[in-house]
Amino acid sequence: MKKLIAMCALVTPFLAAGAFAQPAAAPATPTAPAAAAPAAPAPAAGKSDTKVSNSQQDKMKACNQQATGKKGDERKAFMKQCLSSAGVSQTQQEKMAACSKEGKGKKGDEYKAYMKTCLSK
Repeated sequence: MKKLIAMCALVTPFLAAGAFAQPAAAPATPTAPAAAAPAAPAPAAGKSDTKVSNSQQDKMKACNQQATGKKGDERKAFMKQCLSSAGVSQTQQEKMAACSKEGKGKKGDEYKAYMKTCLSK
């Protein structure tokens, strides 16, 4: 019985590996039929999610158009630089730090009001 349990424990990861495997990577540029078909919009949980994904999609489209002709590491480096310089939104922690620096000298309710407006941008 112990051997059966041990064997099941050893074999289970191999059988479950298929469930955790990543799908094959899609080609960097779509083929002509896929480009002609309009992309269906993703279901939106909220309006802000749609705006964020659309702006990210717009950045990707613009950077992809500029990166035509580049391949491999050169393209990867260009896309990284292009997307980071395109004004990718800050994390909440970065926003807090920036707003806090700008709000120095303000006290009490004035500081709270400033931080609220600054963080909501």
